[in-house]
Amino acid sequence: MTPLEMNNQTDVTEFIFLGFSNHPKLQGLFFLVFLLIYLTTLLGNMLIITATRVSPALHTPMYYFLSNLSFLDICYTSTTIPVMLVNFFRETKTISYEGCLSQIFFLVTCAGTECVLLATMAYDRYVAICHPLQYPVLMRVKVCIFLVTGSWLCGLVNSVTHTVLAATLTLCGPNQISHFLCDIPLLLKLSCSDTSLNESVLHVASATIGLSPCLFTGVSYILIISSILRIPSAQGRSKAFSTCASHLTVVVVFYGTANFNYDRPREGYSLDMDILVSVLFCVMTPMLNPIIYSLRNKEVKGALRKLAAGYMIPGNINV
Repeated sequence: MTPLEMNNQTDVTEFIFLGFSNHPKLQGLFFLVFLLIYLTTLLGNMLIITATRVSPALHTPMYYFLSNLSFLDICYTSTTIPVMLVNFFRETKTISYEGCLSQIFFLVTCAGTECVLLATMAYDRYVAICHPLQYPVLMRVKVCIFLVTGSWLCGLVNSVTHTVLAATLTLCGPNQISHFLCDIPLLLKLSCSDTSLNESVLHVASATIGLSPCLFTGVSYILIISSILRIPSAQGRSKAFSTCASHLTVVVVFYGTANFNYDRPREGYSLDMDILVSVLFCVMTPMLNPIIYSLRNKEVKGALRKLAAGYMIPGNINV
């Protein structure tokens, strides 16, 4: 497109989401389903955060990281689902240009932070199982705070870079997004300016923020499993594996859905299939994380039972 043609186009001030538009009669049902998912996500993750705060048994590095993961999942879903719920009552599902950039900023921040945080949690499990005697020193409070802060900084720097580059794109129309949220690849498709820099930065970020933590986590678990297999007793092996089973399950779910969402071929898939895959990654994963930890972790289950009992018995409620 020539500069003259670009000047003759109208700048985009809002975007129209096409996600879920194929089923106009099901908008009410969609609203109820996603409202239930959102409330379940909020409740589950808030319970995890509360349990790790009030239960002395959960005042360890592993659960400190878990509480940060739960807070991250609350932020993640709160970036997309409220907008989606409002749009179910609109004939034309729109979001402003500024709202779209804001959504990209928070989505990329949360996704990048979660990648690094999951790698941090894998390192914690590696130290606990492979170097138990050094664990109190290697995972002291200052180190844990540094690792969590570093995770958030990685996500923020990555997000600011992408958002600033996205803001420089010339968007001349059309303004229809075949999705229920704003994302960088979707915005690049709508640009009528050169996107080579954006794409290059996206590839670099995918390798550094996405692939590197994934490989680090994978190597950590290879070493962890190798160390567990050398434990002589079956009871010892079972106990050691139980401490990292929940995190390993969360990692598999997160990277499995992320890989299917971003790395699968775009051709040959309907809009409904695209939406379903994105729902699994963006909506279902944050809801499943607290459920996985609650079902597979005895300490968390015990803390949640005590928390529930404290609220059910008036005399045990601390004001």
